[in-house]
Amino acid sequence: MSRTTAEATIAAYYAAFNAGNTAGMVDTLHDDFVHNVNEGKARLGKAAFAEFCAHMSETYKEELRDMVIMANAEGTRGAAEFVVHGQYLKTDPGLPEAHGQRYVLPAGGFFTLKDGKITRVTTYYNLNDWIAQVSHG
Repeated sequence: MSRTTAEATIAAYYAAFNAGNTAGMVDTLHDDFVHNVNEGKARLGKAAFAEFCAHMSETYKEELRDMVIMANAEGTRGAAEFVVHGQYLKTDPGLPEAHGQRYVLPAGGFFTLKDGKITRVTTYYNLNDWIAQVSHG
């Protein structure tokens, strides 16, 4: 796999995210997939990822902007940096109450790829920054 292929796969993953297309995101995933979320437990497999996406879609409305995607020469590792522009729609257990607050949050994702598909996504953002934004918004 090449750098170009890896970057295209990551771009397709995030394009599907921005389109609200969970099936499109899942299409970019390898059968041996692991999703590591910020401040959360790892999810194993495509089905667990799709369940996570369903929860996120009803709880948050987000668009990722200012995307920068990078990959190593072998196309086996990649990263993306972006800014999340979101709205908190429904209270997520253990987090502040939702009432449509808007937020803007820098974030990033790290990827492992194999056979043209994503085997791992690890997402990072500053949870305390997000909490402060939705607590005062």
